Amino acid sequence: MLCLLTLTTAACGSKESKKAATNQDDKKAVALNIDTALQSRLKKFCAQPRVKGHFGLYVYDLTANKPVTAVDIDHAQPIASCTKLLASVAALNKLGADYTYRTTLYTRGKVEKDTLRGDIMLMAGLDPMLKAEDLTIFTRHLHRMGIRYIDGRCLLNLKLKEKVKAEQHWYPWDLSFSSYGILFKGPDAISTAIKRALAASGIRMKGDCELGAPSSKEAKEWTGRFRYMHPVSSVTRVMWKNSSNTKATSLLYTLGYAVNPHSNGSADAFANAGVKYIRAFLRDSLKMRDTALVIHDGCGLCTHNHLSPRALVAVLTFGYHHKPIYDQLMRNLSISGVDGTLHRLLFDPRLKGKIHGKTGTLSHPYGISSLAGYCKGADGHNLCFAFLNSEMSVLDAHVLQRKLCLILAGVDVR
Repeated sequence: MLCLLTLTTAACGSKESKKAATNQDDKKAVALNIDTALQSRLKKFCAQPRVKGHFGLYVYDLTANKPVTAVDIDHAQPIASCTKLLASVAALNKLGADYTYRTTLYTRGKVEKDTLRGDIMLMAGLDPMLKAEDLTIFTRHLHRMGIRYIDGRCLLNLKLKEKVKAEQHWYPWDLSFSSYGILFKGPDAISTAIKRALAASGIRMKGDCELGAPSSKEAKEWTGRFRYMHPVSSVTRVMWKNSSNTKATSLLYTLGYAVNPHSNGSADAFANAGVKYIRAFLRDSLKMRDTALVIHDGCGLCTHNHLSPRALVAVLTFGYHHKPIYDQLMRNLSISGVDGTLHRLLFDPRLKGKIHGKTGTLSHPYGISSLAGYCKGADGHNLCFAFLNSEMSVLDAHVLQRKLCLILAGVDVR
């Protein structure tokens, strides 16, 4: 239909038609212009005296597909938890934004009166949201089946066959082991949790919990499936809004398993495969091939993680152009003055609800503070930005970040 309309207009050749087409083109051209007033305010902001330290800023107009302001955008700096942006967008690209974690309980054998003459099996993936107390969801299901005694064992069919480990270059206090989901605490912890859940549901078990998986011949023997699920969005929500390092590391393991499902099930294997994919995503999908860009983990606790403002904007731009990922980013990133890490940092009535972003903060061994995200400009255009500060006081960096966000939101800052 569009082709037919174009041919007809060309054939008529009327002055009115040509004038209308010209006006339409002019309007389109105007719509694609960047906000020069914003550009001017940002220029003044960047020129103002500030405390010593590294300063890198890239503001990009996604609607016009043009840069607005660029200051030292290729200087790779430590970015702390803004690493989570790259890692999670890479993971969503591989897994799909609609990825769902599944944990399933199976039974084998016959139920006679109140006794299961057989075994139970927990087939568990890498759900970071599953807690020890959640296992009663499965044991209550057994109770509803009329089972009070299991004349057999519990088979633990696990993807991760050991507990999560600290990543390279982490500080000893950075592994908040207690905050991880039960599936990341190792087979012994899972076994203990299942026994407690069975007892809480009034069920006794003759045998013990054993690590293993049924053979292909035995697979048909397992029935009575009961499944518990969490969407990946429940993980990214906590990971982005509250900057959860444990959820970020768990998602890295999920990515690692998706990349290499035939690994030995070790924590190192999952972490290494996940990081390898993130590096490839940065290089191949985002076309960021500067050797100064370094990624060691998925959460940002490693101070050796270095990205540039250009690389972070590339992550945000990729997310913007992939609707399922962008929808999740806009729902689950922290919102200024509303929730998450931006609740207090950008608690200003003039900013409430206007910035969707991710913070990154580390105070050891020196000040690292980063902020990246999306904002609607005063002209209605969609903007994304990456603002990196390092080797300066985190408090000083926060002052700069608040001022930048006010400018981006169109607030007159003097």
